[in-house]
Amino acid sequence: MPMPAEKTLTRANLRTPRAAAIAGVAFSALLIVAFSLLRNAIPADPLESGAWLTTNTRAVTLALNLIPFAGIAFLWFIGVLRDRLGVMEDRFFATVFFGSGLLFLAMLFSGAALIGAVVLLSAVEADALVNSVTFHLARATAYNIMNVYAIKMAGVFMISTSTVALYTGFTPRWMAYLGYLLALVLLFGSYLIDWSFIVLPAWVLLVSIHILIDNLRALSRHPTPS
Repeated sequence: MPMPAEKTLTRANLRTPRAAAIAGVAFSALLIVAFSLLRNAIPADPLESGAWLTTNTRAVTLALNLIPFAGIAFLWFIGVLRDRLGVMEDRFFATVFFGSGLLFLAMLFSGAALIGAVVLLSAVEADALVNSVTFHLARATAYNIMNVYAIKMAGVFMISTSTVALYTGFTPRWMAYLGYLLALVLLFGSYLIDWSFIVLPAWVLLVSIHILIDNLRALSRHPTPS
């Protein structure tokens, strides 16, 4: 016997935010761990000597292997949020929201690929690579991609997401305003904060936890029939 339309819609509406929360938590956890490993293994100075290539690159390799899974979770997070918004989605902000998220991922993957190529080549001839122009070019390029362009796109993503949150109310207003504030820090002050790369995953984690808690409350009010 088919389930009544009202119950079907209720169950679908409850599952979507839960999926967004799980994807957001997975993205945040994976990216924070990956960035922390990279930050502790690789000096922040893009003109550094590259001595880390001649010691232990296992932490860097692990971090680079975590980044693709973080990207998958981030895409899932974007997708389920857009599905949750549905007809409330504004075309202008949806374009900025979706486009900035994809650009952030593209730059994140590009920077990770450059570092991965450097690590791969170092396994063959680490001393020659460290003293080469190729290494310094790849290192500086990866730094600019990750710490300039990717972080700026993260700020744009946070601004557009916060605007959508204010418009639709899927998060509290204070959380959206916090997103604006943190995004401005990324856009104009990322050079002043060594750990600015964790701002986006930390904010997504906050949003995801709120969505998950809100979803659990909704489930307690509307329990799914067995």
